[in-house]
Parts: sequence; structure tokens; C-alpha cells
Amino acid sequence: MPLRRLRAWIAYGCLSAVLCTVPLDAMELITLTEARLPDDPTQTRGISRGPVVYLVTPAPNAGMIRSPFDFKVKFESFQGARIDPDAVVVTYKKMPAIDLTQRVKKFIDGGGINVQGVEVPPGEHRIRIDITDSGGRKGWTDFTIKVLN
Repeated sequence: MPLRRLRAWIAYGCLSAVLCTVPLDAMELITLTEARLPDDPTQTRGISRGPVVYLVTPAPNAGMIRSPFDFKVKFESFQGARIDPDAVVVTYKKMPAIDLTQRVKKFIDGGGINVQGVEVPPGEHRIRIDITDSGGRKGWTDFTIKVLN
């Protein structure tokens, strides 16, 4: 193989490696090791009169999505209550459960969670978010994000 052709293949390989990597500003929400843990099969049901948590992005009916993606959650409280950002808990539903709260802490405020560019491995990822309002009422949501290979 001529040297010029070899250099072209090396340059092509380096360019491919750069283009196929995760953007530098993407935040790793879930690691590949964590994704490989067994799923938590428990389900929580019930009626709550407390605050509400809505998954905005990715849309709950989005189906399979690509990573990285934007992760946005909205909090809604009632009767003049405010959501306490320090009481928000984000849990990856695995066995054992993985607390993701510290990873997204700086993106949490009283209105929700807003993270641009979240990196998650391929597969189905069940996440639970618990919130508490200034009246001590609790609310939560449990959702699954499906990421393409």
C-alpha cells in the first residue's frame, strides 16, 4: 500500500473517530455500567393531591430517541405553594436504585429541570422524580426513556 494511501486511511480513521464521539458539552446522565444493572420491577401507583411533575423533553410519546438529547421536566404546584429545589430527588430505577440528583442538581430550580445535551446509553431507562412543595405535599412521576443503539 503506498504511503499516501496509508496516510489517507489514517486521516479518515481519525476524522471518523472525532465525528462519532459524544459532543464535549454533553452531560453523562447514566453510565453504561449503570444501564447494565437489573431493572427495578416495582411499580408505584396512587392518587396525589400534591405538586405535579411533567416530562416535557423528550416527549412522553416520542418513542425511540437518539442520544444526546435535551432533558426537560416541568414542576407545577397549587394553592400558592412553591417547589423546593433542594427536595427534588431523581432516581434511576435499577437494583440497587441509583440517585442521579447530584448529576442534575445545578439544572434544578422551582420550575423544573432543564439540561441541554444529556448522554444516555442505548436501551430503556426508567427514571423517577420526586418533589415536595412548601406546604410539605409530595408529588412524583415515573417515566421510561427509550434510546436507540
